[in-house]
Amino acid sequence: MAQFKSQGDPVKLLNIKVDNRSHINIKNREVCREKCENKPCTFICPSEVYNWDWEEAEIAIDYPRCIECGVCILACPHENVNWHYPRGGYGVSYRY
Repeated sequence: MAQFKSQGDPVKLLNIKVDNRSHINIKNREVCREKCENKPCTFICPSEVYNWDWEEAEIAIDYPRCIECGVCILACPHENVNWHYPRGGYGVSYRY
């Protein structure tokens, strides 16, 4: 039988130190407006970092919510997400 360290909420082991500069941006917003029909970044991101405003036809990025999984890069059918790790000292850290 497997032994686990904790049966508690794993989010409690997560700490995010937010930088004042975003580590995520959209390369070309027109691609989102004109070519991206389903907006997969808005539903594939487990932290809900991306939000599409249908009235304004604009993507909003709430980068402080990012847990650095990188799934947005893989999900974008147009390779239109510019994502990199936050600069040193910022971003996600895990506690045991």
